[in-house]
Amino acid sequence: MAIPFTTTVQNLPATTPFVGPETLQRQSGKAFKLRIGANESAWGMSPKARAAMIEALHDSRFYADPESHDLRTALAEQHGVSIDEIAIDAGVDTLLGLLVRMLISPGDKVVTSFGGYPTFNYHVAGYGGDLQTVPYKGLYEDAEALLAATQSLQAPLVYFANPDNPMGTCHPADTVQCLIDGIPENSVLALDEAYIEFAAEGTAPAIDTSNPRVLRFRTFSKAWGMAGQRVGYAIGHRDVITGFNKTRNHFGLNRVAQIGALESLQDQDFLQQVITLNAAARERIMVMAAELGLYAEPSSTNFVAVDVGSKERATAMIAALAEREVFMRMPGVEPLNRYIRVGTCKAEDFDFFQHAFKDSLASL
Repeated sequence: MAIPFTTTVQNLPATTPFVGPETLQRQSGKAFKLRIGANESAWGMSPKARAAMIEALHDSRFYADPESHDLRTALAEQHGVSIDEIAIDAGVDTLLGLLVRMLISPGDKVVTSFGGYPTFNYHVAGYGGDLQTVPYKGLYEDAEALLAATQSLQAPLVYFANPDNPMGTCHPADTVQCLIDGIPENSVLALDEAYIEFAAEGTAPAIDTSNPRVLRFRTFSKAWGMAGQRVGYAIGHRDVITGFNKTRNHFGLNRVAQIGALESLQDQDFLQQVITLNAAARERIMVMAAELGLYAEPSSTNFVAVDVGSKERATAMIAALAEREVFMRMPGVEPLNRYIRVGTCKAEDFDFFQHAFKDSLASL
C-alpha cells in the first residue's frame, strides 16, 4: 500500500545526523576501548548525582514532574532569571526540534553555518524549512555573515553555536552581543552554548530574558557528564518559553534524570574539577599534535580539532583509529573536513590513545 506520508516526509532522505558508536561496533564485531568521538565527558557525572539517581530508581514507577519544577527553580536561581523563563526537555536536540516546529513553516528560510551542527539542520529539513548556509570564516562561525544573511532573507530563525561544534572555537562576548543586538524584530537567534562551561570567562554575554529575539541553550550532557540522561534547557523571554510549553512532550524528561541534574547543580566543586581536568587533557592533545608536526586549533570545548592535511587523510585516519579500537569523528564538509575532532580523555587513557594515534598516522 502507499503510505500516506506528508510531502515533506516523502522528500526527506532516510538519514540520521550521526552514526552512533554502537552501530559501528555492530558492523565491525568488536567494541571500542576508547570512545572519544561524541564529545561525551571522560569524567562522568557527579558522585552525588549518581547516588541520588540510584536512590531515585526505587520510585521509577511514578511519572516525573511534568513541569520539572524543582530543577527549573534551581536553574532560574543560578542564572538570575524567573522560573517561567526556563524550558527543560530531553536534551538540546529536542529543544531545537521544538523551536523549529514553533517558528518554521514549510518554505521558510533558516540560516546557519555551512558545516555547523547537523542535528539542527535535520530538524529544519524535517519541518520543511529552507536551510540557507554561510561559510565559516577560517575556523570560526562567521557571526557577521550570519547576521547579514538573516537580515537580507528576513529569516525567522538563525542558529549560532558559541563555543562551536565541530571546530571548538569561540567568539568573545562582545561579538556575540553584537549578533544578538542586530537580530531583526521578527527573527529569533538560537544561541547554542552547550560547551560554555569549558570556555574562558568573557565568552558568554550577560543573559537578558527581556529580549524575545534570543534563546540560550545549555545542557547537562557535556561538562556535567550526563549525556545518556538527556537533560537540556533553554533560557529566554517568557512568551517564547510558553511556546515550548505548548509543544513539548510534558513527560519527555524522566524522573531519574531530573533528580540527577538537580543534584549536579549542588556539586559545583565537581564541575570545577572536570573543567580543570579537561583543560589539562586538551593541552596533552595540543602537545602531541605539535610533536607530530600537526596543527591543532586551540579549543574552548572538550575536544580539539587536529589538521591531518586533507579530507581523504582525515577519513582514513578515522578508519585507522577505529581499527585500533578508538572511536572518533570528523567534520562533514569542506574545508573543515581536513580536521579530525579529538575528544579529551583521562590521563590514564592517554598513553593508549597516543599509541593508537601515532600508529594510525603512520599507516596513512
